[in-house]
Amino acid sequence: MSEFPSFVSPRLEPAEVVSGTPPALDLPSIISPSFTPLDTLPSTPNPIPVTKDYEPVPSLPETLPEVECLVRARIPTTTGTEIFLHLYKNNVDEKEHLAIVFGNDIRSKSLDRVREGETEMDRMIRGAYVGRLYPGRQTSKEDPKLASGDAHPDHKSTLVRIHSECYTGETAWSARCDCGEQLDEAARLMAKENHGVVVYLRQEGRGIGLGEKLKAYNLQDLGADTVTANLLLRHPADARSYSLATAILLDLGQTEIRLLTNNPDKIAAVEGKHREIKVTDRVPMVPLAWKHDDAGIRSKEVEGYLKTKIERMGHLLDKPF
Repeated sequence: MSEFPSFVSPRLEPAEVVSGTPPALDLPSIISPSFTPLDTLPSTPNPIPVTKDYEPVPSLPETLPEVECLVRARIPTTTGTEIFLHLYKNNVDEKEHLAIVFGNDIRSKSLDRVREGETEMDRMIRGAYVGRLYPGRQTSKEDPKLASGDAHPDHKSTLVRIHSECYTGETAWSARCDCGEQLDEAARLMAKENHGVVVYLRQEGRGIGLGEKLKAYNLQDLGADTVTANLLLRHPADARSYSLATAILLDLGQTEIRLLTNNPDKIAAVEGKHREIKVTDRVPMVPLAWKHDDAGIRSKEVEGYLKTKIERMGHLLDKPF
């Protein structure tokens, strides 16, 4: 691991390379997300108000999926921030989709709903409690022993990232995409506000699955771009759906959000066919390498990937190539 060059992971700070030989890196035992989020980077980028009404996508479902939060748990992270991880089931697929929640004031309606025959201990074990757990606690209800202070002080709409699973970018240190960097950057921004939601959807490879995605990588090495590779495999350029994200956000009580995205199509998709959610602002996700000399992912693959997203998928990024 110490021999990995600095660019291999969106979560490693770039290191100077002398004579083409990567120096040894003093890595922590858990690589992500220790290095990015970076405390030295600025706070939330300037939001762009969404003043245009995006036309609903015709393929959006009339009725949103049914979702239920089965369990949540407090997760202390390597950066010192605490999050609440929510696990959801739904009536559309058999996958376990997730909501990563920053701040203790964002509650799941389906999780808090009383279930027949359950005890107070049952409720605490599945995470349907208010405040914090501690040894000897007897009730899931608000505990007067615990100071409040979790309320979100300002009234800005919640910062939200809809993130699709990317094993290669988040776990395998891939420099083919910026998915891992975007996840870490979203976490950093939400931690600064101590408020926000990452809806983590299990739709690997823009919805085609990991195996087909790896085939697409081989096609890219043969000269295809990320869109053409999917089409050659007889998949849509983007097979993802966001109706589950809309349903999860509504379960979390989020009806007005600031959306971290460069993808204008995602705004209409997340708002839903009947505008169940209002995106008040789009917060750009500019690659760190474009803003800083000593941060972000640098490779010909990621440059080609971003170029294709701008030129062929309409992503809202300004970068001369």
